[in-house]
Amino acid sequence: MKKFNVLANCVADKHYMVDTSNKIAQIQAMVDESLYFTINRARQYGKTTTLGQLKKALMPDYIVARMSFEGIGSIGFETPVKFVHMFMRKIKTALKDNNWFDDSVVNFEDLSAHITKMCQNKKVVLMIDEVDMTSNNQMFLLLLGVLRDKFISRNESEDTTFHSVILVGIYDIKNIKIKLINEGPVTRGDNEGSHNSPWNIAASFKVDMSFSPFEIATMLRQYEAEHNTGMNITTISEEIYSYTGGYPFMVSRICQCIDEDLEAKAWTVDGVQAAVKIMLNEKNTLFDDMRKNLENHEELREFIRSILIDGETKSYRIDNPVIDFGTMFGYFHNVCGKVAISNKLFELRMTNYFISKNESDISVKRITGVLKEEIVSDGRFNMSLCIEKFAKHYYEMFRNEDITFYERHGRLLFLTYLQPLINGRGFYHIEAQTRNTKRMDIVVDYGTDQFIIELKLWKGDSRHNEDYTQLLSYMSSKGASDGYLLTFDFRLEKNRERRAEWIAIDGRRIFDVVI
Repeated sequence: MKKFNVLANCVADKHYMVDTSNKIAQIQAMVDESLYFTINRARQYGKTTTLGQLKKALMPDYIVARMSFEGIGSIGFETPVKFVHMFMRKIKTALKDNNWFDDSVVNFEDLSAHITKMCQNKKVVLMIDEVDMTSNNQMFLLLLGVLRDKFISRNESEDTTFHSVILVGIYDIKNIKIKLINEGPVTRGDNEGSHNSPWNIAASFKVDMSFSPFEIATMLRQYEAEHNTGMNITTISEEIYSYTGGYPFMVSRICQCIDEDLEAKAWTVDGVQAAVKIMLNEKNTLFDDMRKNLENHEELREFIRSILIDGETKSYRIDNPVIDFGTMFGYFHNVCGKVAISNKLFELRMTNYFISKNESDISVKRITGVLKEEIVSDGRFNMSLCIEKFAKHYYEMFRNEDITFYERHGRLLFLTYLQPLINGRGFYHIEAQTRNTKRMDIVVDYGTDQFIIELKLWKGDSRHNEDYTQLLSYMSSKGASDGYLLTFDFRLEKNRERRAEWIAIDGRRIFDVVI
């Protein structure tokens, strides 16, 4: 019986797999054009599995040497002779061809001549996985330089070399030299620019490696053919996509949770949401890596915080190193020229990270002292009471001298207040499509109920009327009859107002709270 797999590569006869034949065909077309390129995608994005499928597709027409630099250690990179011998052994093992090792090859010039001889009248495709494992080593740069020079000479009909070279990793190899300079192993010469990449001959890799709802459905159909659950495959694939954005690890993990961790194996919308709750509270390598990146990269952390917590809008400019870094790790994508967190699961885990950091603040502890039993009755969550109690506690702890703090942290305080109350049966996500400098929409799912909450800053009566219109429009798109508008008013005390009341507009209701 097949299983859903989230560890290492997937194997067709052992694991349920998405049909990625269209993606493989696009990559094969690049090989057919004799291109050199890098598949650089975030962690656990199906890169290794893709290489395996690509090798099978290429085998009838090409000699494919597939290797990985993972687990080699530092010894193989100590000297040119050790490196070229390691490299030749890797190819020898991959091709089961003893001729690919020659102990008389002791430097990169010898290696270049050896590649010329071994590729004569052959179409050899070189695949190197986990190239990031070598990114702190000068030997790898020298290899890239050899491959680049031979590529150029081949195009001028002056040399023979690999038909195509595919490097696979997280970092964009075109910029690897900058990374090495920043980390110390490589020193920029007086007349040498950091952008003189040894991989500047690489073609752009534009194949979308994420899974579309249609592609997710191909995996669910395999499962359904064996288990006959009666699931609505289209609905479930779209629901999985709505949380994952098609991130391969997340797609497979949700399916694995439903199949292995849910007692009822509920292939329903509720089942998907139950699997999401499991993922929001588990440790795995992807989320551990995300947390480490937030801890270790202050600029990235503050950039994400400004989007998620402060509600700021950021233009998507890939020349911004923070945006480039976040995109490389799969955290950001471009939505109409603006930076958005790439999927709801990342958004939720990141927000939870900021909440956990915020909970240690003394003032936050004062505002979170609300019993869950006061808010939840007979399994139903009373959102209006929840917001009223938050407003009461917020008002009691607010001091004029704290305005700057609360203006920036008010939204985070509310999320910190909300999370423990819904934890266990509910969760929330922040709608990236509606977020701007004055507005944050939060959707809370609790049991079978869904609550639409909009957080805003007070900008005057006329603007507040516009807030009603915006919220009503969003409520309509979500099919909600009730909505909640929480507005923070930081005007002078004499002008500041407090209110909490239901307002009926066009057959819908808004619980309007100003604090």
